[in-house]
Amino acid sequence: MTITRSIRTPIMHRAVEVNGLVFIGGTIADDTSVPMGAQTENILGKIAGYLKEAGTDASRIVSATIFVTDLSHKKEMDAAWTRFFGDDLPARATVGVADLGGGALIEVVVTAAKG
Repeated sequence: MTITRSIRTPIMHRAVEVNGLVFIGGTIADDTSVPMGAQTENILGKIAGYLKEAGTDASRIVSATIFVTDLSHKKEMDAAWTRFFGDDLPARATVGVADLGGGALIEVVVTAAKG
């Protein structure tokens, strides 16, 4: 089994590929001072870029785990999510957490199929 790691940061690789799947580590927005919907849009754009660099694309996302600090803003996140994915929605779990650090309201982890 070959494991391919790419997009190195000081503490992790953003993308790890194994057995035809690409795992994208936790991603937060570049600007955490904006509302949750704008953070969601920024994160999904970043993830799309990471997936492209790994040789796949966002339409191949099969699963996502979303961590949010305030579930009362979930509708705003859901609206940005459905605008991005359209009818190709991946399986998803949304988890409320106390803090994500750096003022982030949302963090997204995804798994995509390669191909």
